[in-house]
Amino acid sequence: MSGRLEDILSEQLAVIFCGINPGVMAATQGHHFAGRGNRFWRTLHLAGFTPHEVRPQDDRTILQYQCGLTAVVERPTASADQLSADEFSAVAADFEQKIVRHAPRFVAFLGKAAYCALSGQQQVPWGLQTKTFGGASVWVLPNPSGRNLAFSLEQLVDAYRQLHLATRERGDSSAPDTSG
Repeated sequence: MSGRLEDILSEQLAVIFCGINPGVMAATQGHHFAGRGNRFWRTLHLAGFTPHEVRPQDDRTILQYQCGLTAVVERPTASADQLSADEFSAVAADFEQKIVRHAPRFVAFLGKAAYCALSGQQQVPWGLQTKTFGGASVWVLPNPSGRNLAFSLEQLVDAYRQLHLATRERGDSSAPDTSG
């Protein structure tokens, strides 16, 4: 198994989507959100970020839609609950510097666990947060993992669409309008 899933980042993106950590399948294949049950790519498309559903093996094409991908903790696991609080603490400063260096307008945490650990907050609401992280506006979205049965595909799409609309509202002329 590959030890590390490479980031897909460039400077000044509209959004950097931050997974908690790579799944075993993603790390093995070397592509983000590669697990069969993962709904990330479908959700991203249906929410308006991409004009078609990107395949995991084409994950690098996300850059052309002003979006990037990273994970807070690099260690792959079968499920995110296998990570310790110490692992989040150990990467916090470097992860924030990564966001500062790439300067996205939004950083979107996929699930509450990583953002809670990094921000020191016990609970956070879904959606736009009041504090910035690394100079970027923070958005907390439901995790698209197939293991996350608390959210239907429709609920995921609605949540991600709100972020997509926020990127459009802030006058991001560089992000393509893929709505239609």
